[in-house]
Amino acid sequence: MDANRPLIASLLDQLTTVIVGKDDVLRDAVTCLLAGGHLLIEDMPGVGKTTLAHALARTFGLRFARVQFTSDLMPSDLTGAAVYDRQRQEFVFHPGPLFAQVLLADEINRASPRTQSALLEAMEERQVSVDGVTHALPEPFFVIATQNPFEQIGTHALPESQLDRFLMRLSLGYPNRRAERALLAGEDRRDMLQRLPALVDGTRLRALQQAAGAVTVSDALLDYVQALLEATRDGRWFVHGLSPRAGLALLRAARARALVQGRRYVAPDDVIDVLVPVAAHRLVPVSGAGRDAAGQLHALVQALPLP
Repeated sequence: MDANRPLIASLLDQLTTVIVGKDDVLRDAVTCLLAGGHLLIEDMPGVGKTTLAHALARTFGLRFARVQFTSDLMPSDLTGAAVYDRQRQEFVFHPGPLFAQVLLADEINRASPRTQSALLEAMEERQVSVDGVTHALPEPFFVIATQNPFEQIGTHALPESQLDRFLMRLSLGYPNRRAERALLAGEDRRDMLQRLPALVDGTRLRALQQAAGAVTVSDALLDYVQALLEATRDGRWFVHGLSPRAGLALLRAARARALVQGRRYVAPDDVIDVLVPVAAHRLVPVSGAGRDAAGQLHALVQALPLP
């Protein structure tokens, strides 16, 4: 058993005190952060997306900033801007909320495509450029974005290039009856968030991420991942298949899932567990499939032999 498993279990246990009845989603969210990836949470308003982002930031001991995305939000509202200082007689850069360790981009698809694209450099390169000057973002740096369903008024679909920057897309869904009763009868979640202790800090989190990156992947497992990637590209299941970058993302997430499970090697179940959260938002089913991307991925997995 991996020595990090008790700590990871305590992280998950604390999150379950705030987000009730969503153990699978919490495991995926922790997996995403341990893999060093950005997280997209898509669902109806009011099911706990923002609460989950707050709980993750506080539990992992990370400096947090929240931006409510609106139609008039400008890129400089995220990155910051250079302002002329009369005393110093020069322009001085004032950093924006992107310079937190966790940026909650709330209702990201209510902003214009121009503002959405301002996140691309930050998410991929961990830096921003303002007036020709590059500014490094803190380490670790995560974007946790929430997104409303596209049919809601005032939303803009995220471009494929930005969707590809999110390691995982998750959905909370409505709570079951037991979990909802606990929410209705229990304490206000905002008050609970204020009391959540930080169980790790940035240094310890980086150590966990390094441990995830060191998880062993066998040649047989790599063959299986390649078979999955090739199957998404053969035209039977999807319009376009997964890119090599998506394949690397799948391996990163599978390594992190193995660490969460207390193993030092990746098993086929780790790949299968993270396949839908990692891949579904990157794929479009072929016409007439009768299933969404997640359903197509489940069918694809059933059609491929395990290593």
